[in-house]
Amino acid sequence: MLGLDVCEAGGQLLELLWLTLCYRDIMADKEGMMLSLEEEDEEDADVALAYKTPEKKSLREIQELDPGDESLRKYKQALLGNIPAAVDASVPNVQVTKLTLMCEQAPGPITMDLTGDLEVLQSRPFVLKEGVDYRVKVSFKVNREIVCGLKCLHLTYRRGRPVDRDVFMVGSYAPRDEEYEVVTPAEEVPRGRLARGSYRVRSLVTDDDKTEHLAWEWGLCIRKGWED
Repeated sequence: MLGLDVCEAGGQLLELLWLTLCYRDIMADKEGMMLSLEEEDEEDADVALAYKTPEKKSLREIQELDPGDESLRKYKQALLGNIPAAVDASVPNVQVTKLTLMCEQAPGPITMDLTGDLEVLQSRPFVLKEGVDYRVKVSFKVNREIVCGLKCLHLTYRRGRPVDRDVFMVGSYAPRDEEYEVVTPAEEVPRGRLARGSYRVRSLVTDDDKTEHLAWEWGLCIRKGWED
């Protein structure tokens, strides 16, 4: 903030390849690990352009793929885990519920509820003391379909001018009943007279399909002390 038909006989292999490409990080995410964005080497650019991404399938289609193949069933189980019961179609597939500024030196929790009136967040700026270390925790639910390449973007403005752009790769996740929580690496709040003051942050949670799951604005204030 302020700091990813061949022939019929090869069809099953293609499906497994598609699963692996899209969901290879699900197991790492479940262990609390975060993904970093990989940059393609120039020499691989032509290969990447020539590759045609396999057609995306729904979770139901993936579950019903080759039901008699026990090894494939175990493979999908390892990738996807336990699939939750059917969810109301009116409920968004991805629900971002909270964003928390985690700081051990803070006098209390710094959490914004993203399930209510988002307009309120613009009039109640969150305070950070200059020079302290903080991390950002994103809490969210995935309800029906696998989400690939979830990411959180923060555009920070001061006096109407952009001063920082931060993109955090959250990862790819399968549906489940429990919330996911992903924490960013530690950053240090800028310090000094020029850094202190009020900022406006525009945040967006999106994915590889460019679906905007949530967009909101909030205020941030950097001060010399917590109570200043």
